[in-house]
Amino acid sequence: MLLQTVRPNIVQAIRAYRVEDLMQAAQNAGQHFLYANLTDAQSKQDVLEGIAQAFLFPAHFGKNLDALYDCMTDLVHKAGVQPGFVLVLEQLPDNARFDRELREQLLDVFREAADYWAERKVPFRCFYSFQ
Repeated sequence: MLLQTVRPNIVQAIRAYRVEDLMQAAQNAGQHFLYANLTDAQSKQDVLEGIAQAFLFPAHFGKNLDALYDCMTDLVHKAGVQPGFVLVLEQLPDNARFDRELREQLLDVFREAADYWAERKVPFRCFYSFQ
């Protein structure tokens, strides 16, 4: 099984994995599969809006990194027992308006979420790619 070869709480480049295979692996494991295609995003605001729409965040989502963390952790945790997560952030921007520093800040939020879920023994795997 694909997920058995990936640490349970990690944020990593998608590399040789295919989105369809990750989705199937999440379904087979009974875990949530969250996918955001960010091809049209050019800025931090665009990326946060794209993630919020794709992941069905509540309307009151603050569109900042703190709110993203809250939505990926506390808000979901309060919803009840979670089976695990497989996330794909496809085509993160690579331009002057969303530079390496902003990408790392965004990915740090997902790394912190992975740590949060690891403490609760819930798998949280996030895969990403760049444009």
